[in-house]
Amino acid sequence: MAEPMISPTLLTLLRSVDTPTVCNAIEVAQGKRGFNGFTKGTMLHCRPGDPPMVGFARTASIAGVEPPTEPADVIRARRLAYFRSMADGPGPSVAVIEDQDFPHCIAGWWGEVHVAVHKGLGLAGAVTNGVMRDLDVIDEGFPVLAGSVGVSHGFVHVREIGMPVTVFGLTIAQGDLVHADRHGALVIPPDTLPALEQAIGIVMANEAIVLGPARQSDFTIEKLEEAWARFEAART
Repeated sequence: MAEPMISPTLLTLLRSVDTPTVCNAIEVAQGKRGFNGFTKGTMLHCRPGDPPMVGFARTASIAGVEPPTEPADVIRARRLAYFRSMADGPGPSVAVIEDQDFPHCIAGWWGEVHVAVHKGLGLAGAVTNGVMRDLDVIDEGFPVLAGSVGVSHGFVHVREIGMPVTVFGLTIAQGDLVHADRHGALVIPPDTLPALEQAIGIVMANEAIVLGPARQSDFTIEKLEEAWARFEAART
C-alpha cells in the first residue's frame, strides 16, 4: 500500500506523546469510541522510558524453533532481500516482525547485531511478538517492543517479506503508520491524519479539566464532582 503523507509538525507531536494519548485522539478524530487498531495484552519494552517510535511499517515474518527446510542459499538470499526491504521506502520507518512460532518463540532476532544493523539502515524501532535479547548492550535510540526476552537465536530465519503480519492481535500491513511505546502499538488510520494534531490537543485539554484540580492541595470530592461533570461533557 502507499504510505500516507505526514507533516513534520504532526510527526514531531506524535514523537512527544504516548501511545494511549494517540489512541484516545484517534477516537476524537473519528468522533466516536470503539477504535480497535491496537495490540492486546502485555508486551515488553527494551527501555521503558524511551520516547515512542513512529514510522511506516516494514513487515516480515520469521521462525526459529525448527531449522529451515529450504536450501541454505535460498535462506541467505531471502535474508539479504529482507534487509533491502527494511532499507526501502519512505521514512521514518519501523520494523514489524511476526514470529510464526508464537507463543512458543525462542529466536532472539532483536539483539545487539540486528538492532545496530536496523538502526544503521535508518529505522526508528521495532515491534514484534517474538524475542529480544542483549538488553544491556544493544544500541540506544532504537526501541524494541517485543513479546518476550530470551537467550537464544535458535534456527532463526526469514519466512516472508512485505506481507501483512499480526502482532498481539493487531494486523499491520506494509506501509501502515505505527505508533508504539511501552504500552503497546497501534496503527493510525490514514483518514484521521488531517484532524489528529487538533485531536491530541483536545485530549490533553480535556484531561486537564480533572488533572488540574486533582493535583491541587485543596482538592475535595465536591471539586471532583464539578470537574468531572465538565470532563464528561467535553470528552468523546
